[in-house]
Amino acid sequence: MLPMQIPSPSQGVWHLGALPIRAYAIAILLGIVAAVWIAAKRFTTRTRGGTFDDVLEITFWAVPFGIVGGRLYHVITTPQPYFGPDGDPIRALFIWEGGLGIWGAIALGALGAWIGARRQNIRFPVFADAVAPGLLVAQAIGRLGNWFNQELYGAPTTLPWGLAIDPAHLVTDPATGRRFPEGTLFHPTFLYELLWCLAAAAVLVWLDRRYRLGHGRVLWAYVGLYTLGRVWIEALRVDTAEHIPLFGLTLRLNVITSVVMFVVAVVMFVVLGRRHPEREADARLVVPAEEPAEDLPDGAEDGDAPSADGPLDDGHVSADDPVTDPKHS
Repeated sequence: MLPMQIPSPSQGVWHLGALPIRAYAIAILLGIVAAVWIAAKRFTTRTRGGTFDDVLEITFWAVPFGIVGGRLYHVITTPQPYFGPDGDPIRALFIWEGGLGIWGAIALGALGAWIGARRQNIRFPVFADAVAPGLLVAQAIGRLGNWFNQELYGAPTTLPWGLAIDPAHLVTDPATGRRFPEGTLFHPTFLYELLWCLAAAAVLVWLDRRYRLGHGRVLWAYVGLYTLGRVWIEALRVDTAEHIPLFGLTLRLNVITSVVMFVVAVVMFVVLGRRHPEREADARLVVPAEEPAEDLPDGAEDGDAPSADGPLDDGHVSADDPVTDPKHS
């Protein structure tokens, strides 16, 4: 028999003395580790030709840029808790409380990865294609942090997998302006996105193996697949978010962003496929020059092998060379 609800974790923070251990932070870190591992497995193959050191160096730049970008996007698109009537601007720095916008993380994370790739003499599209499935796995793991924080859940539901939320984490019902009543079950959007991301990651790996995608096409396929799921998952959510009137509808900003990015991703995937039907031949921007050949004697050419006893006999007889008369041999 199916369970009648999905329970929320009883706590999301544990303390080792004065040190708080937060489930949200653990989920983010595990996601980063998974993405690095997947990127390393895909980037160090014979067809891409990168090294594990390349992956670590690029990650060193991409991760902090991505965290800053994700937080900036969240604060800009959800300003009420920080700059609203009862907001606290200092809380914008408290990333451990949750709130990393994926589009900001991708944008600045990509900038950081580009910097790291340039420093490693790596073509950024090659690395981006290698890491794309890992990003989806990282996002799937990161959604567990939302579950522990009891945040970003969907609208009320009577489905067997409805998510139970503690009273302290209930948000305002957009329809009534009042808090949802205790005992209400909600769509587990964290679980929907987790499953969607894992399925999309598997599709990306299959597409890449089947069609040998290159020049950033795996990355744009990632954007397209992710946004396709994010549109309907985002539409289910009831948390506070910026809404924008468009075509007579009031839509969440993240829904509009997802639609726009889906269109951009499809266009880029098609255009790149027509311009570059084959995968890159080398991950390096500049291929190292071959070792110079050893110095040869003056007048010698590559492929000549001087004799141990001196120059090769070319059949020419000098006037000074002794000649043996066959009659006297």
